[in-house]
Amino acid sequence: MSRILFTCAYDGAPWQGWQSQPGGRTVQDVLEKALEAAVHAPCRIHAAGRTDAGVHARGQRFHADPPGTCRIPLNRWPGALNARLPSSIRVLEARSVPDGFHARFSATGKTYRYRMERTPLLSPFLAGRAWHLPGELDEAGMGRALALFCGMHDFRAFAARRGNEPAPVPEGFFIRSLDRVSLEREGGSLYVTLHGTGFLYKMVRLIVGALYHIGRGRLDERGLHRLLRAPSGEKSPYCAPACGLYLESVEYPEFPPVNPGVPRMSG
Repeated sequence: MSRILFTCAYDGAPWQGWQSQPGGRTVQDVLEKALEAAVHAPCRIHAAGRTDAGVHARGQRFHADPPGTCRIPLNRWPGALNARLPSSIRVLEARSVPDGFHARFSATGKTYRYRMERTPLLSPFLAGRAWHLPGELDEAGMGRALALFCGMHDFRAFAARRGNEPAPVPEGFFIRSLDRVSLEREGGSLYVTLHGTGFLYKMVRLIVGALYHIGRGRLDERGLHRLLRAPSGEKSPYCAPACGLYLESVEYPEFPPVNPGVPRMSG
């Protein structure tokens, strides 16, 4: 069988992020163990992007190259893996892709969504899945500020360092483009949605943190404009917690996003 593109969803709370670590408590580690058990051989996977500890995904994508001896039909892959996975991780879809396809480098867009819960009391069912903000927030001001992020900008003020960046950092390294942004109220929840071609490390959480400071009156639009338009080494003043962040979808020209929560199999 040739290369396979998988779509998966996971609750990030129990895991130490996506990227494999020596302790083995990451989403990648658990998925690779399930793959190895299914095909009876080690099988490395390559994701569209990494998520940090506590960050969730509804539509993460990864590819793998099962050994030639594997005889699992394409439509049986989700079931074969889900039977070997904990309930907090689910494979939603499997489809065949060309050998030159890469889950990360072939992607043309990603959507992230951040959930803030505005109710006086946080439901226990949302613990670890939303940022609880019951106090006063200028939601209209947050919406106006969010609009400033749309378009192509130098986002160095809204990026953290992983420690593996190239040295020296090449020109344009921090430039990213957001083509859709929105702030929406749904009942007691407030959602920030960002769609773009690529994201820097902790970029979404730093943007949401800046919006929080706007909403609290601790940062004004002029200060936000300075951070965004004239990067000088100053950083966004607050990084929102991981619990409210969801990787909603990863897009490819030939493969539309998968509706999360419903297992699908495609040829």
